[in-house]
Amino acid sequence: MTHVFNAPADFKEQFVTGLTAAYGRYLERVPGASAVMRRGGPRPGRVSLVIGGGSGHYPAFAGLVGAGLATAAVVGDIFTSPSAEQAYRTLRAVDSGAGALISYGNYGGDVMHFGLAELRARSEGMDVRTVLVTDDIASAPPERAADRRGIAGDFTVFKAAGAAAERGDSLDEVERIARKANDRTRTLGVAFAGCTFPGRDEPLFTVDPARMEIGLGIHGEPGVRTVDRLTARELAAALVEGLLAERPDGAGDEVALILNGLGSTKYEELFVLYADVVRLLAAEGLRLRGPEVGELVTSLDMAGCSLTLTWLDGELAELWDAPADTPAFRRGAPLPDVAPVVTEQAAVPEQAAAVDDEDTGARLVRAALTRARDRVERDEPELARLDAVAGDGDHGAGMVRGLRAAADAAARTSGGAGPVLIAAGAAFADRAGGASGALWGVLLDRLGTELAARSGAEAVAAGLRSAVAEMMRLGRSAPGDKTLLDALVPFVDALEERVAAGDRLAAAWAAALPAARDGADGTAQMITRRGRAAALGEKGRGVPDPGAVSLTWCLEETAAVLAGADTETDAADAGRVPLVEAKGVHGE
Repeated sequence: MTHVFNAPADFKEQFVTGLTAAYGRYLERVPGASAVMRRGGPRPGRVSLVIGGGSGHYPAFAGLVGAGLATAAVVGDIFTSPSAEQAYRTLRAVDSGAGALISYGNYGGDVMHFGLAELRARSEGMDVRTVLVTDDIASAPPERAADRRGIAGDFTVFKAAGAAAERGDSLDEVERIARKANDRTRTLGVAFAGCTFPGRDEPLFTVDPARMEIGLGIHGEPGVRTVDRLTARELAAALVEGLLAERPDGAGDEVALILNGLGSTKYEELFVLYADVVRLLAAEGLRLRGPEVGELVTSLDMAGCSLTLTWLDGELAELWDAPADTPAFRRGAPLPDVAPVVTEQAAVPEQAAAVDDEDTGARLVRAALTRARDRVERDEPELARLDAVAGDGDHGAGMVRGLRAAADAAARTSGGAGPVLIAAGAAFADRAGGASGALWGVLLDRLGTELAARSGAEAVAAGLRSAVAEMMRLGRSAPGDKTLLDALVPFVDALEERVAAGDRLAAAWAAALPAARDGADGTAQMITRRGRAAALGEKGRGVPDPGAVSLTWCLEETAAVLAGADTETDAADAGRVPLVEAKGVHGE
């Protein structure tokens, strides 16, 4: 388990603060962001390589910032993607005039947040490209290679792109090289025991001591199949055979190799395994170039390891050999040392005091967010339990962070239900991170945008329908994929029907709730098709989707707020149009 921490919620910030204090000769904090960049910032005229993802993976991602590797790394909470706002601030901080390449593992939350940051930077004239790492052969079959997740092969892609950027290649060239490295990289991993979040007493998953998991992820996900524990020689054969079965077309006989420890597997154990791996590779006629044995992409304290092979040609071999000088990886002659700098946590913008807003719609939004926050805080362990089936168990923690931030932002924002919801959505997305942060940010923003333009129950239904369309586009998902959409879409369908029939919002919302509950319950019989858990297949059946469950809880709490407001309005003035309709939150 994780032994050294203060408040678990502050783990990321304190980790980054300590890292920059220890390795100020290599890197510095990006102002106002949970990110680090190369000491002195970007090099003028050189492409900037921005990498990132959740914390819990050190040396990835922040430990790989420095000469010859990444220009900057954006850091999310443990196993949670950084927000679009944090990624955008980092892109602007490393804008050298030559453009930027973003590269990260192919996970839904990262794709959404980094994608939004890229679009925003592009809209302001910055040339930004993205290369997803998709090296994990266990996460999807070859015909769906683009859907595979990125694990330890992140490193070889980052190394190739970083070396190309360091020598002055154009953005087109850096992007091409990164794609080439990814296309030639394959990884397969195993787990012997799960990992434990700071402050938690139990691991995200357990493994029978006599068994092991094949095809693990790096977010605490269990493997795609369980087998009897293998000897080092048997394990080497399983890993090598799996990777060689997917040798890239036209590949030569020279490979870069990474035998990567996941956190608790000791180096001596890795060397025992390496001896058998190298024997098998030699028997297949493969030559190794610059093999790396150790920890480059970890998963907190997970017991496990992975084997990565990148098939090299002359171009990739030169980039693999190129010098690099970062806190966690050094190759070739180091750069001259400079005086270290101790940096503090990222500056937090001053927050305005809570507003005394008489707008009824705004007060209802604040009340709904507060009740949703309290409900999720209380029942967060249940969300963690459900999410542990998919691996990382962080959904509840992310929802708590997001709802706390959303409720705080709502309390400081005036101007009616629309502006309050928009502010809450931005705060939720920034603080929660991950796929849930992006999707809930869209949900609140789209609803707020509609209510800022017009009022009434029809506006609420239209705003939710707009949110559904944008969430499906952004998340590349649909009902049936075992996501929160399986609860939200039937709820919106039922709400629209009741509003069209003339129900006031409170009554329509209450009538639509059973559809959300049924949708959430129905996800228990589905196989996950999106996100990290998609690789688990039948192992994910039998447990409802935590995102659908938490969404339903929030809809239930909102129903209670609307019902209370409706009762008060009727009691105060039974014969007049409800005040909440006039303020833009509910109507006939």
